[in-house]
Amino acid sequence: MDLRKLKTLIDLVAESDIAELEVTEGESKVRIVKSSAAPQGQMMMMPSGMQQYSAPAAAAAPAVAAAPSAPVPAVETGHVVKSPMVGTFYRSSAPGAAAFVEVGSTIKEGDTLCIIEAMKLLNEIDADVSGVVTKILVENGQPVEFGQPLFVIG
Repeated sequence: MDLRKLKTLIDLVAESDIAELEVTEGESKVRIVKSSAAPQGQMMMMPSGMQQYSAPAAAAAPAVAAAPSAPVPAVETGHVVKSPMVGTFYRSSAPGAAAFVEVGSTIKEGDTLCIIEAMKLLNEIDADVSGVVTKILVENGQPVEFGQPLFVIG
């Protein structure tokens, strides 16, 4: 797929109400996702010839302007463990299995805190400090962003 077609598709997604578009042409796939979290025009290469483009989020700008009236989240005390990637957060190794950690769990550096699934790969997230888990900030099965706080360790 040539660059002009991609630019046209990105512009169409940006100007429409659709949030995501996936096009398959031969053996190549292109997925365009409208997202306010990613910078405009960001391109991420994905395996199997699949490419993802972020279209400008024109409708998201007014929503951001209204945000100052929302309460500001409290600053967490303790060490905050942040997500090293975008994916889906899981508290245990399998559905129905016990969670790796609970609030109040004493952990050591290197202990597994959770799993983040990204592109069908399960990535164990380990503690980078020892201490006690004081807060779990993400629900099981919830999507997470890069740099999003997951745990607070006191």
